[in-house]
Amino acid sequence: MTHILHIDASARPGIAGTDNHGSHSRHLTYQFAGQWQSGRPQDTVTYRDIGQNPPSFINHDWIASAFTPQERLEPWMKDALAESDQLVDELIAADILVIGTPLYNFGMPAALKAWVDQVVRAGRTVEIDESNPTDPYVPMLADRPRHAIILTARGGVNMSPGEEMAHMNHLETHLTTALEFVGITRLHYIAIEGQEVGGEILAKSVADAIQKVETLVDELQVALENATSLQPA
Repeated sequence: MTHILHIDASARPGIAGTDNHGSHSRHLTYQFAGQWQSGRPQDTVTYRDIGQNPPSFINHDWIASAFTPQERLEPWMKDALAESDQLVDELIAADILVIGTPLYNFGMPAALKAWVDQVVRAGRTVEIDESNPTDPYVPMLADRPRHAIILTARGGVNMSPGEEMAHMNHLETHLTTALEFVGITRLHYIAIEGQEVGGEILAKSVADAIQKVETLVDELQVALENATSLQPA
């Protein structure tokens, strides 16, 4: 059985095409989750809407607690890390991470950055090897295959890697660095572009992205079925 962690980071609560001023990134994540569960109803999903319920920003108490050895944590330190522990536990439990996020001002929304700051954590998702000062970081989530599906929406166009406006898009590169740092290296990206332009450009981008989501779900489910059939009885 596969477990999915589904995260939406858009400040817009609705879904584009259904609700006024709805979110295009939510449209993609709901398409992914709905199609996935239709094909594999036995799989489970944890849903977290950080766009409407943002994680806390890390502060002095968090930093002091996160870098204190477990055996020396005081009660107030455990309280300071309680939210982070829950978010980390959700990430560790996931086989597939699905993130729906818009591009805001060249990067990720503040709510998604707060989530990243809560889950990239020494001793929980990355180990620090003090015997190797030049490269001390050891990802802890490389213990088993995990996939991350990054479903994005942006107002501009031609902002994918290698395209003429890619230098203004730091969203996917930031997420890639953070996820690979903790050991999630099987990354898949699908984007909707042209929200500011609208019209046929946006409509085509939406249709293309939905088709790519459908194809990705099919490919991942076939790969899972094949991997399961190859396991020894």
